[in-house]
Amino acid sequence: MSKKIIFMGTPIFAVPILKSLYQNGYPVSVVYTQPPQKSQRGQKINKSPVQNMAETLNLEFRTPISLKNNDEEFNYLKSLDADLAIVVAYGQIIPKEFLSLTKKGFINIHASILPKWRGAAPIQRSIINLDKETGISIMKIAEELDTGPVCNIYKINISHDENAEEISEKLSLIAAEKIVDDIDEILEDKSKFIEQTHSEATYALKIKKEEGKLDWNMPARNIIGKINGLFPVPGGWFIYKGERYKILKAELASGSGAVGEVLSDQLEIACGDGHSIKVLEIQRQGKRAQNIGEFTLGSQIKVGVNLSDG
Repeated sequence: MSKKIIFMGTPIFAVPILKSLYQNGYPVSVVYTQPPQKSQRGQKINKSPVQNMAETLNLEFRTPISLKNNDEEFNYLKSLDADLAIVVAYGQIIPKEFLSLTKKGFINIHASILPKWRGAAPIQRSIINLDKETGISIMKIAEELDTGPVCNIYKINISHDENAEEISEKLSLIAAEKIVDDIDEILEDKSKFIEQTHSEATYALKIKKEEGKLDWNMPARNIIGKINGLFPVPGGWFIYKGERYKILKAELASGSGAVGEVLSDQLEIACGDGHSIKVLEIQRQGKRAQNIGEFTLGSQIKVGVNLSDG
C-alpha cells in the first residue's frame, strides 16, 4: 500500500486508532500530537499517550505548540504530499490553509452523533444530559468546528450506570475497528459525505472543574448523570466541613427526606425530586478511593447530617 497518511491525536482515546492503522498496514508518514506537559510541580515531563505510542511503534512524530501561522509545519506537510490526514482529539484547531495539503482532505473521528455535541467534551455532555445513545462520527474537517460533512456514524447505547471513561473506551475501540474500512472507501472515492443539519447542532463545551460541584436540589437521576459524566476528572463532588469529597460511583435509591440529608449508614442522600442516591465509591480529599462500607467506618458523615450545609 503506497498511500501516505498523517495522524493527529493526543489523548488515550486516540491511541487504539493509531495502533489499528499501524497493525493493519497503513503507512503513517508522521504523527502530530500536543507537546509534552510539565507536571504540576514541574518535576516530571509528561508525554501525550499518542507520543508514547508513536515512539513504541517507531513512527516519526512532531509536537508543535501551534499550527497557526506556522510556516515550518505547513511546508513540511506540503512536502509530504500525503493522501489523507486522520484527526482524533488532537486538541488544536487546524488552520484552513492546512486542509488542502492532502489529496483526500482531513478526516476527523468525533465522539458524538453529529450534529449533536460538537466541541470539546461530547462524551461527558452526552452522559450528563442523560442521552440514551452516543456514537462515533466520521467527518471531513471544515473551517468551522465539527461542521463538516459526515460519511459514517456508528452508534452505541448508554446504560444508566456507565461513566465517561467506560464510554470513551468503547467508542475508541469501535473507531479503531471501523476506521480501516472508512479509509479504504475514502481513498477509493467511494464514500458519500452528507452535510449536517446545522440547525439541529448542540455544543459540548469544555468541562470546568467547578461544574463537578453537586447540587442536591437536582433530581436524583441528573445527579447520577453528573457523577458518571464527570468521571474520572473533575468528578462529581461536595464539600463537608471544609473538605472535598468526590463521589466515584452511585446508584438511584428510593429514600426521601430533606434535600441533602444523609438517610442511611450507607451514605444514601436525599435529592430534590423526592428520590435519593446511594453512594457506592467515594474519595475524600487527599485520600485513596474507598468503597462505601470501608468509608463509613471512620467517617464523620452520619445519618441526619445535611450535606447542603457544606
